Amino acid sequence: MPGAYWHFGELRSFMGDQANKKTMTGVVVSSKMDKTVVVKVERRFAHPVFKKVVKTTKKYKVHDERNECVEGDFVRMQESRPLSKEKRWRLLGVVAREKSLVSEKAE
Repeated sequence: MPGAYWHFGELRSFMGDQANKKTMTGVVVSSKMDKTVVVKVERRFAHPVFKKVVKTTKKYKVHDERNECVEGDFVRMQESRPLSKEKRWRLLGVVAREKSLVSEKAE
């Protein structure tokens, strides 16, 4: 069976890793690096003591192979193996383009 191996009497698969990887969406805040964009992800959760909904943001460096993203784009990303010291995410696609870029192309 390709993509499988025996581990202590149990058959395991190593090709099904794609389903276990996390995906997130966020806004591109910087696209100045080559093949890398910085994406800001907003997360909301209820505070465990005060029960108030709290917003936190975190920035991730995402691998953009074709340099297709610009600042303001809403993108989806997936975790991957470490690509550099700080890059652990790959770009899956652009969900929505920045509004000013779309209006310039229409003219």
